[in-house]
Amino acid sequence: MIIIKSPREIELMAESGALLGHVLGELRKLVKPGVSTAFLNDEADRLIREGGGIAAEKGYGGFPASVCASVNEVLIHGIPSYQKILRDGDIVSLDIVVKKNGYCADACRTYPVGICREEDLELINIAKEAFKAALPYCRVGYHLGDIEHAIGAYVAAKGCSVPREYTGHGIGAEMHEDPYIPNYGIAGTGPLLKEGMTLAIEPMVLRGRNALRTLKDGWTVVSKDGKRSSHYENTVVITDDEPRILTLEKGETL
Repeated sequence: MIIIKSPREIELMAESGALLGHVLGELRKLVKPGVSTAFLNDEADRLIREGGGIAAEKGYGGFPASVCASVNEVLIHGIPSYQKILRDGDIVSLDIVVKKNGYCADACRTYPVGICREEDLELINIAKEAFKAALPYCRVGYHLGDIEHAIGAYVAAKGCSVPREYTGHGIGAEMHEDPYIPNYGIAGTGPLLKEGMTLAIEPMVLRGRNALRTLKDGWTVVSKDGKRSSHYENTVVITDDEPRILTLEKGETL
């Protein structure tokens, strides 16, 4: 069942989203060669607590950290570590869920570390542009499949692939709510979008094949071919006009 949020609930989610946008903005400044992913995790946790929120990923299903920090060929669920030091030319995806006043917001960004190859900068941009390709359909009257199709078609046109096993999702009082939102689909199918639906839309893009494997830690998901991946996500409110994006950094534009 897809939960329709009241205006009050949406404003509470917006508070979580604003805090998350602030955290992402601060972390972006810290991403540089020589920094550990655990340091970024610790800073995110501190900023979330200072803002009156909770890092909702910590402990979720047993996940041991406040941030999923996924480097290079890691698609999602990378566990931060003091031994994982970012190097010049890496790319790192930081996926964070903030819960404040009982409501969640979820976002992810992939950042370049130092000086990166053009193909990796392009890969980062493909995920963001795939999100943007879906935005015109994030309004009343379209179907969920329209969002899914827009993402998948954009990524495929760029010669990349999307995972089949992992999806976006509804969000609200819980981190994961109905519906699941694959990054591929058939236009005109699926639930009809209604005002007040709140969705975490998250293109995940693989430079190579969409074959994945999970490492022995039970969390870290990597590309089988070792090629790099990127991830871009925002929490979006469906309206009968322009969709409302809750998790942008202050001053960030699409």
